[in-house]
Amino acid sequence: MLQPSEDTLNVVKEGITSPVLQDQIELWELVTKGGWIMAILGVLALVALVVFIERLILLKKAQGDPEPLLNKVNTAVLRGDIDGATSACREVTTPMSRMLTTGLTHIGSSLKNIEAAVENVGKIEIYRLEKNISILGTISGAAPMIGFFGTVIGMINAFIAISQEEGSVSPKLLSSGIYEAMITTAGGLFVGILAYVCYNYLVRQVSEVIHKMEVTSIEFIDLLQRPN
Repeated sequence: MLQPSEDTLNVVKEGITSPVLQDQIELWELVTKGGWIMAILGVLALVALVVFIERLILLKKAQGDPEPLLNKVNTAVLRGDIDGATSACREVTTPMSRMLTTGLTHIGSSLKNIEAAVENVGKIEIYRLEKNISILGTISGAAPMIGFFGTVIGMINAFIAISQEEGSVSPKLLSSGIYEAMITTAGGLFVGILAYVCYNYLVRQVSEVIHKMEVTSIEFIDLLQRPN
């Protein structure tokens, strides 16, 4: 049986302990190679996460089903118990309940005034729902551009280092300079995609709440128009 030569064994040992395996780059080390641009992207990612969680909690609270409340208001108004209807609305903390409370407090005015009051409260509630969501839209567009800016700076530095080398440029120097420069682009795209997904999800949630608000206001005005 053929036995491997001593030279062959040495080659295998060198391969096992090659710099490629020894110098495996950890994720954190890779991130730090992006420099101060990655720090900016990290701050943007943190801001996006905080805004998303805060808005998500608020929207989940605002998405209560208005149908049970409308039924209570309907029953109380039809029997002339405006105070009972108002109390039922104040027990619920949703945009729909606040709109109904405003409409009930204006009963006695003209229907046009009631509609205007409910509509004004609706506009204020929509502003509260949409507050700070635009930050996510801004981050989703700015983060990739910041990452690309970091890549351009990194490439410039890499080529400066290459130009200062005397003689032939080693492939290791060339490749390390390029991959370090590309880190910021990858980071910018990651933060941008994350913020974009969060932004569109929140916009969808806001649209659902607005739809419920519109249905609530229409049913409330219809209730006031019914003959006693």
